[in-house]
Amino acid sequence: MEKTRYSDTELKEFEQLIDSKLEEAYKLLNFYKSQLEDKSLSGDGKARGYDNSVESLETENINILAARQSKYIKHLENAKLRIMNKVYGICRETGKLISKERLMAVPHATLSIEAKKSN
Repeated sequence: MEKTRYSDTELKEFEQLIDSKLEEAYKLLNFYKSQLEDKSLSGDGKARGYDNSVESLETENINILAARQSKYIKHLENAKLRIMNKVYGICRETGKLISKERLMAVPHATLSIEAKKSN
């Protein structure tokens, strides 16, 4: 008989992994936010002769990184909800279990390798 969901013990293991990933992700997001805050508070960029377009480009790049990090955090938080609902690790395309190895590498994955390749 094929396994249809991960055990509570396995789900707890995944939850711990996701919690550690979330902790790292929030730290990085806070770093980006502090960089943006520092840029908005410091007026000496122009005083040192920086070109305004370079400063704008740097700020835009940090904003992009912060947005990407926020999206990653949302994916991880959604994965925790799936754990809570005991549907974590089930491929949204095939309905089969995503391999444990894939989930350990990409804990917010919602597609199995098989489904990912067919897309």
